[in-house]
Amino acid sequence: MKKIIIILIVVLALFISCSKEDNSINSSGTVTTANKKAAGSSSNDLLSDKIFTSLVVEVVYVQGFEPSTTAINNLVSFFTARAYKPNGISVLKRAIPSTGKATFTDNEIVAIEDANRTKYNTSNQIAVWVFFTDGKSSTDTSTAVILGTAYRNTSLVIYEKTVQSLSDSPFEPNRSLLETTVITHELGHILGLTNLGTPLQSNHEDTAHPKHCNLESCLMYWSSESGKGITNMVSGGSAPQLDAQCLADLRANGGK
Repeated sequence: MKKIIIILIVVLALFISCSKEDNSINSSGTVTTANKKAAGSSSNDLLSDKIFTSLVVEVVYVQGFEPSTTAINNLVSFFTARAYKPNGISVLKRAIPSTGKATFTDNEIVAIEDANRTKYNTSNQIAVWVFFTDGKSSTDTSTAVILGTAYRNTSLVIYEKTVQSLSDSPFEPNRSLLETTVITHELGHILGLTNLGTPLQSNHEDTAHPKHCNLESCLMYWSSESGKGITNMVSGGSAPQLDAQCLADLRANGGK
């Protein structure tokens, strides 16, 4: 893998949804307020079946940047293993045209979601938006890149172009493996990890990198110092898993 710092990030403050310009009803008349809250704030709704007994994941990708089938199957498996949704978990996947931009700001990612998202919460189904973009984060530098961001309570973006540039070459991880790691890490954030809406059952938040687990082998670990963090995490040929402490947090918040 290239010697570059790879960042898996969660936006801790909701950067656009609380603005005056944000609308609670979209052009089709759907109420969208419940899906425009801070990352982690719907963790119990996602984990438990107290209100929502099913889950729909709307996977949208820019043409030519479709995620692997393996990664999407692993996304469903991740939710199935952690969330109580007796009426099922479904995935709706489709492509949208490219905007032609090379980089995206946070606000531009939000604008794409608002223009293209079709699935929002109903009375008994919670909806999640996962977007795979053909550009990079505007905050990338020559030594640090962002692979994914959980930026709303049911929204995340995967910078698929960056993921592809760092995978499937000699000394780099398999693409579906890297995709799975990034996707499930960001899903962990919308499930409230670590200390992001799902209360800690033990002291395992990384004080140097808040909202991440302090155990190096955990999926929710933040590794950015050496640039080899992702390589080390997937070196065994499989995506890292949540450690016992993160699992305990999720169970205490209504999950499996």
